[in-house]
Amino acid sequence: MSVAFRRESDEEHLEPKFELPHPPGPNLVTPRGLALIEARNAELEAAVAASPTPEQLLVLQRDLRYWRARLTTAQLAPAPSGEIVAFGTSVTIEQDGITRTLDIVGHDESEPAAGRIAVTAPLAKALIGNEVGDELDPPGPGGPITIAAIEVKP
Repeated sequence: MSVAFRRESDEEHLEPKFELPHPPGPNLVTPRGLALIEARNAELEAAVAASPTPEQLLVLQRDLRYWRARLTTAQLAPAPSGEIVAFGTSVTIEQDGITRTLDIVGHDESEPAAGRIAVTAPLAKALIGNEVGDELDPPGPGGPITIAAIEVKP
């Protein structure tokens, strides 16, 4: 019989499932970020314990491995002083007549649409180390950015 007509199993034809990649560098987190990682771990552990189908179990176990690693490597960042833009601060910026507030947070906590940007984002990198009143050229389109306020989030 020709090899073309032989079928060992369906598994041979499925796309390989790779592990979720971890962001490079240390896993700095804010207190809120640590709480989110802990909650995600608890949620996934409960889902695994609920006896899902074998296919669902594989996906859940992969996600759980990722979040367990994120929890074990999480490093609570020291509280910032609030005098300069740093990890864990909330910075209000003005650009082209528009004022907006951004929180500088860890990778797993970032949500740009909600104003939380990862410390590794180009804009966050440009803002870090500046003080109120500083003006800087943005890493993207638009005019210069002026730092209007810096606040430490509890």
